Amino acid sequence: MFENKHEQELIKRRTFAIISHPDAGKTTITEKMLLFGKAIHISGTIKGRKNGKYAKSDWMNIEKERGISVTTSVMQFTYKNILINLLDTPGHQDFSEDTYRILTAVDCCVVIIDAAKGIEERTRKLIEVTRIHSTPIITFINKLDRDSCDPISLLDEIEKDFKMHCIPITWPISCGKNFQGVYHIYDKTIHFYKHKIIKKKSYVIQDITNFSDSFVKESIGVDLSEYISKELELIINIYLKFNHKKFLEAMITPIFFGSALSNFGVDHLLNSIIQWAPSPLYRQSNKRRVNPQEKKFTGFVFKIQANMDLKHRDRIAFIRIVSGKYKKGMKLKHVRIKKYIIVSDAFSFLAGERILIKNAYPGDVIGLHNHGTIKIGDTFTEGEDIKFIGIPSFAPEIFRQIYLKNPLKQKQLKKGLMQLSEEGTVQVFRPIINNNLILGAIGMLQFDVVIERLKIEYNIDAIYEKVNIILARWIRSKNNDSINNFKKNYSSYLAYDNNNNLIYLSPSIANLNIVMTQHSDIFFDLTREQE
Repeated sequence: MFENKHEQELIKRRTFAIISHPDAGKTTITEKMLLFGKAIHISGTIKGRKNGKYAKSDWMNIEKERGISVTTSVMQFTYKNILINLLDTPGHQDFSEDTYRILTAVDCCVVIIDAAKGIEERTRKLIEVTRIHSTPIITFINKLDRDSCDPISLLDEIEKDFKMHCIPITWPISCGKNFQGVYHIYDKTIHFYKHKIIKKKSYVIQDITNFSDSFVKESIGVDLSEYISKELELIINIYLKFNHKKFLEAMITPIFFGSALSNFGVDHLLNSIIQWAPSPLYRQSNKRRVNPQEKKFTGFVFKIQANMDLKHRDRIAFIRIVSGKYKKGMKLKHVRIKKYIIVSDAFSFLAGERILIKNAYPGDVIGLHNHGTIKIGDTFTEGEDIKFIGIPSFAPEIFRQIYLKNPLKQKQLKKGLMQLSEEGTVQVFRPIINNNLILGAIGMLQFDVVIERLKIEYNIDAIYEKVNIILARWIRSKNNDSINNFKKNYSSYLAYDNNNNLIYLSPSIANLNIVMTQHSDIFFDLTREQE
């Protein structure tokens, strides 16, 4: 009985992330998907801030004020009887570390590309991460209602950068002011763009040579219908056919075209996700592979979010369920600290809103209240001593020293920074030789977010200043004496992170290279597995 019910729940689940360069339309597409799933009834647009409307997935005050996504939002909704766990990642490059961790918790990715700009730097970096994990990718080329690059050139660029074969599923009929819609190659249907005043929203064409029939000519024009017919003949002949096995192996990426702002083509994308994206997949632990079909519960923490509810100053740990079933009131082992907890108040999410749940299955993301004991990378089981691997911390690239405007609030500052660092907003380092607090981040905007959140969520006024640090590397050695001697000789360059791991803070590349050369028995790590 368990196997049948469990298998049914697995089959109807999809867990994926949406990734893109900033301003490619990621948050807009997220909201259109929520509309299709009837999770919301009206989209809030970032451009409509003066009217008090915001993107549903941008729930933090700073996101509403600046019109950017700075934290990952988790949304669960149903579409055509498929339960979707959608993770809308921060688009801004300064929050890449959060996005990298999110990609360990999903089974598929949707990549959004601006049709006018092509593949941008942020997208390239994210694709590199998905390639490491061999994550299946569905690509949506957005903003066809604006002047765009040649679609064949875009596909050439995607194949070169993604190192995958492109499989066009829909094909645009012109772009910009002349955008008429798309032709769905596999459904053999023209879908007309909504601003066209025509008799039908779609029109079936069994043979692309029928683009010259009277209705099509009347709808999109004689010249364009003839041109598209010839272009489609070329496209169908030169590109491979869609193969589901190769898609799951991340060898090909299906391509869709549309305009998210106009909600055109998003339904094609969403339909492909429920049809092709994988059901929940296995995860690797330090001891074995854990399959979603297993009876006993396992899951890992990939994100901590502080102060989702400002009234209660709470922290929520986001857990991707890997196997088994969550049941309200069940007993789970927090493997790292070797303690059991009774979980009676797990949540599912719709961005900043949360809903108490009684049951959840592999692929689902649930939230647990965290009172300071749960960390990113932690594993929960029904008793087995395993740890899921592959959830790293990255060495920061920019450093600042933080100061209080009111020195009497030092205790509150440390508490606030500890909580914000637990959720990955910044990393906090405590130098060995003094009581200063050094912040490390991937991008400058993260420091502004910390200052603003300290003020809004903790009532702390703080400022940050430059500090003479360029690089950071975690240090370790198989020889304890080597570490102890290193600490004595280089104490002015050393600090502890929040997990009390020793890290070397270097003022220059040359300094780091010299020290590494002189101490070949010590490892200087760019990344560190979450403990």
